[in-house]
Amino acid sequence: MASTDRDNPKRIQRLSSYLIYFGILLIVIACAIFLFTFFPVIREEIKYQTITTKDGTQKKVIRPVDEEFGIVVPKIGANAKIIANVDPYTEKIYQRALTKGVAHAKGTVTPDKVGNMFLFAHSSGNFYEANRYNSVFYLLTKIEKGDSIYIFYKGEKYTYKVTNKKIVQAEAAQYLLSRGKKKTITLMTCWPPGTTLKRLIVTAEVIPTP
Repeated sequence: MASTDRDNPKRIQRLSSYLIYFGILLIVIACAIFLFTFFPVIREEIKYQTITTKDGTQKKVIRPVDEEFGIVVPKIGANAKIIANVDPYTEKIYQRALTKGVAHAKGTVTPDKVGNMFLFAHSSGNFYEANRYNSVFYLLTKIEKGDSIYIFYKGEKYTYKVTNKKIVQAEAAQYLLSRGKKKTITLMTCWPPGTTLKRLIVTAEVIPTP
């Protein structure tokens, strides 16, 4: 009995140590998950600070990565290839496309035609995939009315001016179905970044070339 009584405090002490180590491990894992999920947001924010002057202008001209079908948003340093005719209703298809660039929704127009062109860059629903998608549009919240968006298509450059920005419910599909009688674009991304809770919508109209 005496030996057992002496062993009990040691067992309790060991158990307490294990629980403490386990708790620390859980905290480390939680921090790692948080950083892994939101690292792209932090990275894009740092990039934004380095390319933007105090008056909000950009420090250098951005050369498009793809003039056959690409997008440049100077204010946020966005520069990406556009993947044409992506089915926005089939997750496996659009998630694959979004690893290569911004998706152009199948059934919407191209810049050379009248109507609305719909571009999107969803976040993934899983934290371990979230940093693979959507980084091109992470900083769309910084876009304001009057800002420029450039679309390159078959060697031609189309200049758009932002007309509106809003946050909508995730199931709002009317923006995807919008047609219109002008040359417009709609940019959509998930909001807040790294989640699928809501959608951030940015709309813009083309500026006719002289």
